[in-house]
Amino acid sequence: MRKDNQSSVSEFLLLGLPVRPEEQSMYYAVFLGMYLTTVLGNLLIILLIRLDFCLHTPMYFFLSHLALTDISFSSVTAPKMLMNMLTKNQSISYAGCISQVYFFLFFGDLDSFLLTSMAYDRYVAICHPLHYTTIMSQRLCFLLVIVSWALSCASALVHTLLLVHLSFCGDNTIPHFFCDLSALLKLSSSDTTVNDLVILTVGSVVIMLPFICILVSYGHIGATILRVRSTNGIYKALSTCGSHLSVVSLYYGAIIGLYFFPSSSNSNDKDVIVAVLYTLVTPMLNPFIYSLRNRDMKGALGNILSKGTRSS
Repeated sequence: MRKDNQSSVSEFLLLGLPVRPEEQSMYYAVFLGMYLTTVLGNLLIILLIRLDFCLHTPMYFFLSHLALTDISFSSVTAPKMLMNMLTKNQSISYAGCISQVYFFLFFGDLDSFLLTSMAYDRYVAICHPLHYTTIMSQRLCFLLVIVSWALSCASALVHTLLLVHLSFCGDNTIPHFFCDLSALLKLSSSDTTVNDLVILTVGSVVIMLPFICILVSYGHIGATILRVRSTNGIYKALSTCGSHLSVVSLYYGAIIGLYFFPSSSNSNDKDVIVAVLYTLVTPMLNPFIYSLRNRDMKGALGNILSKGTRSS
């Protein structure tokens, strides 16, 4: 079965973005700038957290992993899309397409688990501030990250193993700029009932369950804030959660809108635009809305710049 699959379809054709040919150059420049901003912005976050001892806290530990995940998540799709736009070559090999599906799911799920870990960190910091150091120990932080990586790997592996057992005979055109799992299932000539069932069940575990945990965490945070009569206390609590809540809204809003409320078969353009939002736009904005506007991150950047100026 596997050999037949590979012999019948050796490559897929990615239709790319729904833009006119004369606009390709402009969009190429825009998306190249977005991708470079994503990589450089998140690398800066990792560098600042690594170099500044004051940022060696659980919140910034999770943030550094989130930044690394955002770089990897964008790198799964953006370079191939940009290369296709530049060379006008829409093909991607069978093995390359399957690999893209795996790593896309892996880093997408990892984002979800890391955001949940960060929400728990904020819950402990605001609702149990006196026990924060004890609860959010280094051991627990490492455990949360390791479990996030393990669950993401397992989830992506299940989808990928089921995918490689499907037959692809005939149409090999994917109306997307990357190998999207749902688009591949529509192309398959095999019965995809099991795949659809696994998407529903595993998707509920890696997407909806973490989302519910985040909502519960913020429910407790909101109740705690309402009991705080100090205006400064409320402002401090909101400032530590506002950026994380913005990232959560962007991430889950796009994914839930795309995969849990799918569009009709003749509106692929909307699906592609939403995919651009969570594969390129959200990872690019994360350093700005979560980190670079943070007072601690600005202080760390200022300290490093001042040290560099003195040394020169």
